[in-house]
Amino acid sequence: MTTKPINPTDTTQPITQPTTPCTSLKAPTPPGRSFGMCFTSTPRGARLARRLAADRLDAWGILYGTDPHDAIVLIVAELTANAVSHGHVPGRDFRLRLHATPDGRTVRVEVTDTRTERRPRRPTAPEHAGDGTEETGRGLLLVSQLAARWDWHPCPDGPGKTVWAECLLPSPGEW
Repeated sequence: MTTKPINPTDTTQPITQPTTPCTSLKAPTPPGRSFGMCFTSTPRGARLARRLAADRLDAWGILYGTDPHDAIVLIVAELTANAVSHGHVPGRDFRLRLHATPDGRTVRVEVTDTRTERRPRRPTAPEHAGDGTEETGRGLLLVSQLAARWDWHPCPDGPGKTVWAECLLPSPGEW
């Protein structure tokens, strides 16, 4: 038997811990608003993660169509696409976690996959100085431009890594 949350956008509900291979990816929840969920390591899972993140940000007051909302959703899209493309291990999910600080000035995006040996590299410039028609290879460059800071760390309690990015939000009147 499954249970449904009373209100799916209620930010006071605790993050439930999954029973999938993602259980090794749990992290303590700091004070503030948080959202976390495991997704299948497929393009469909990445797309669903992006859409749920967009909905959650809107519920937190970071409204659709604003620059901060669009930037955070783009970061989520890039990091989840990387988890699917470069961090995919058959039969294993990836985890998305969003956290807004209590003061609402910072949103942290974390994407954890279960592939340890493929680590993200810091982008310096586009690797190919071609005509700009390449379809891949610019995701972390976008993340580095949109986020105040980003990095990655290995999972301390199992295989995998977490790539995170923090966005600093302007005061609501400055959006």
